[in-house]
Amino acid sequence: MRGLVPALPTPYPIGSMLPAVLQEDPVAMLLTEALDEVLAPAIAALDSLHAYLDPLLAPADFVEYLAGWVGVDLDENWPPDRRRAVVAAAVGLHRMRGTVAGLREFLELATGATVHVTDSGGATWSSSPDTPVPGGPAPRLTVRVELPPGVEISTATIEALVTAVKPVHVAHRVTVIAPDEP
Repeated sequence: MRGLVPALPTPYPIGSMLPAVLQEDPVAMLLTEALDEVLAPAIAALDSLHAYLDPLLAPADFVEYLAGWVGVDLDENWPPDRRRAVVAAAVGLHRMRGTVAGLREFLELATGATVHVTDSGGATWSSSPDTPVPGGPAPRLTVRVELPPGVEISTATIEALVTAVKPVHVAHRVTVIAPDEP
């Protein structure tokens, strides 16, 4: 949380708003200077509220708070720029949640890797809820993640990311391709 910032000036000194009689009183001026010092961080935060609400500009500790607003769980191991990018894209990602494009975009943002997703396709529908699903292969996803050089992410981590974003009834298989070491 934000606190007192030493020597932070206030754009609206209270003492200058007092009547002239009180401006000549040293006790009143000391009191207003003390209030100015306490209120200056709050005024500065309100003046820059737009920056706090933008995940690309917000202070690093505030990005986690913004992630909670948009329903994103951030991994503490992600670098700050990746955390900011995921929070910034969260609304669009929620709109595409459960789709191949949404899964691919989320994984690319979260891992920094090139991601290929293959869907088995197929859909069924029925006009009555008690109609059994016709026979056929169950829906499946194949996810191939090509890690860039210098990036190490475990298959278990990527499995957890895929499980969190894909539809629950769809089985998946994840393949991680590490870059060739020189």
